[in-house]
Amino acid sequence: MLKDNLAMLRNIHGYSQEAIAEKIGISRQAYAKWESGATVPDIEKCALLADVYETTIDSLIRTEPLEGVGMIPPAPKGKNIWGTVTVNDRGQIVIPKGARAAFNLFTGERLIVLSDENGIALVPEKAFAASMQRVMESMTQKND
Repeated sequence: MLKDNLAMLRNIHGYSQEAIAEKIGISRQAYAKWESGATVPDIEKCALLADVYETTIDSLIRTEPLEGVGMIPPAPKGKNIWGTVTVNDRGQIVIPKGARAAFNLFTGERLIVLSDENGIALVPEKAFAASMQRVMESMTQKND
C-alpha cells in the first residue's frame, strides 16, 4: 500500500517527514496522515513524491511482497524487481513471466551471462552482439 511505501522510501532516503513535506509543499502533519493511511495524496502530490523518491507513481502505490524477504521498496525509475527465482539441481532458473514479456524473451532465446563481484546479469545475445559490434567499430575508427 501507498502508506507502507511512503514510510519505507522516506527511511531509505534518510528524510524526516518534515523534510519531505517541505520538498512537496505541504505540512508535516499532512504527510504524517499519508504515512498512517488516514488520508491519501492527490495525483499531483503523488507525482511530486515519485520524483523526490526517484520512482514512478505506479511503483509508489503498489506494495510488492518478496518471498522470504517481506515487503520490498518500489524500484527506482528504469529499474525493476521481478521477484525471486530458484536454481534447480541442474543450475536452471525460470525467468519470471513479467521479465520475459518486458524483454521479449521467448523459448529458445539465447542469453549471455555476465557478472561482477556484486552479482550476475543476463543479456539477450542479440543485444550483446550489437554492443560488441559498436565497440569494435569505435576502436577501428580510433585506430584510423
